[in-house]
Amino acid sequence: MNSHFQKQTDHRQQTQIQSFYEPTLRLLSEVYERKKSNLRSKGYDENNAAVTKVELSQKMASRFRITIWLAEQVISSLVKANRVIAFGGYLKPKEAGGK
Repeated sequence: MNSHFQKQTDHRQQTQIQSFYEPTLRLLSEVYERKKSNLRSKGYDENNAAVTKVELSQKMASRFRITIWLAEQVISSLVKANRVIAFGGYLKPKEAGGK
């Protein structure tokens, strides 16, 4: 019986995490574009732009009024779902890799 309730909790948590996918992807694109613009203005290759996971989680916590822990869970879930490009401690929007 206890495992049944645990599965409900896991499902509810997963649903909550997935509800942040689209807002997080929009925020990641916004920050990524700002990073590209900064590199471009300084004469560097804008293809080197990337957002740190820590920076994104802090911005998510601030903008969405969620805990850092939940923000990190959302980021991890996005990486596992292959919705973003992840390398080391950095992220890029998925569509950025195709350009």
